[in-house]
Amino acid sequence: MTAAGDTEETTARDVVTMDKIVALCKRRGFVFPSSEIYGGVGSTYDYGHYGVLLKNNVKGEWWRAMLQERDDIVAIDSAILQHPRVWEASGHLAGFTDPLVDCRTCGQRFRADHLAELACGRKPSKHPGETDECDLTEARDFNLMFETTIGPVKESGATAYLRPETAQGIFINFKNVLQFSRKKPPFGIAQVGKSFRNEITPGNFIFRTREFEQMEMEFFVPPGEADRWFEHWLAERERWYTALGIRADHLRLRAHDADELSHYSSGTSDVEYLFPSTAGGGGGRWSELEGIANRGDFDLTRHAEFSGEKLEYFDQASGERYVPHVIEPAAGADRATLAFLVDAYDEELVEREGSGEGEMRTVLRLHPRLAPVKAAVLPLVNKDGQPELARELHHALRSRMQAEYDAGGAIGRRYRRQDEIGTPFCFTIDHQSLEDRTVTLRDRDSLAQERLPIEGLAEEVERRITAPWKTPKLEH
Repeated sequence: MTAAGDTEETTARDVVTMDKIVALCKRRGFVFPSSEIYGGVGSTYDYGHYGVLLKNNVKGEWWRAMLQERDDIVAIDSAILQHPRVWEASGHLAGFTDPLVDCRTCGQRFRADHLAELACGRKPSKHPGETDECDLTEARDFNLMFETTIGPVKESGATAYLRPETAQGIFINFKNVLQFSRKKPPFGIAQVGKSFRNEITPGNFIFRTREFEQMEMEFFVPPGEADRWFEHWLAERERWYTALGIRADHLRLRAHDADELSHYSSGTSDVEYLFPSTAGGGGGRWSELEGIANRGDFDLTRHAEFSGEKLEYFDQASGERYVPHVIEPAAGADRATLAFLVDAYDEELVEREGSGEGEMRTVLRLHPRLAPVKAAVLPLVNKDGQPELARELHHALRSRMQAEYDAGGAIGRRYRRQDEIGTPFCFTIDHQSLEDRTVTLRDRDSLAQERLPIEGLAEEVERRITAPWKTPKLEH
């Protein structure tokens, strides 16, 4: 694991660049620019078929880790629109701001604290303020919340906000959950949902967008146990990424310095991933996938103060009454999806099927549990009963997992398409299949092939999907 004190940049080379990821996502239907036929809307994206399946699998694995594998966390799905006082209590109305500067020359806006990372509007090789043409205004605070109106007429409606995070919906429901769930601290409330931030300088594909999906959990603990649970969740959340295939040397935990900490936090660490550069040439940047924070009792205390409701726990056994402290692992579903895509991307020279010649293949070496499609069924030819047998196998598979039937084009071309969407197992129906009801299984990562009987094949694929797995990129 890379130490938290390492430098921001690294010179490690990899075959992947962000340009290649963006191109693959467009080509294979993972992610498209939103409103593209109208010229697009800055930093908004639509997920295509395989992107929906992949991101749903990422969220599904998060839910598995939070709910299925534990008995001390319950789920919630709070509203996007909440009472405006929620955001007063949380501090978002007063303090959820970024420093903004305008350039009078090019008309663009920039984060004042990110100028060294941004491109000048007229000379992209330069940073804002670096050229004589640049004419930057003084920095001013810019609130990141999207404002809207509840009611039929804007002038007479109540001002509301699209939530900038899902966490507050958990805190304001603490009392409700405590009553129905029969839980007592330590216990958690988990949520996956959309959040909205009017970012000044979004970018880097789906890493930073104005509309995004969060996977957040608030873990309520007795005050004296907060430090222990903070360490527990640091280890658990880092393990989650590596267990799903992220290479350990591309992942790190970085503790926030004192000047980075929120005023209510006694400790915060980020799980960071080493994202590649845009166009190659070596180097990359450590960027946050998830933050784990020890938030103390700030949130429940503030909402109790602003609402007049007591948000505390009474321990009947000990007679103790206290406001729980909170440990918060907060992850981005879009960022996690991007990290899994980046880490899975690979290129290698392989033999073209049946030709003896070499060719480069692009492959997504996704963990089988994350792969959008688990199995593809490919009849070698579209005649002689092969399509019918292939359909029979496809029907047996799709009742248990996401499976595809693909009969279009040469078999080698179909293999390459499945490689690019990360399908771990391809099954080829050929003449022998009609004679003995066996098929050829082709493994995505090793390219090894073996004959297996159709009977019991769905169960065998399920076994392989759930078996322990490590990315072959560790061996490269």
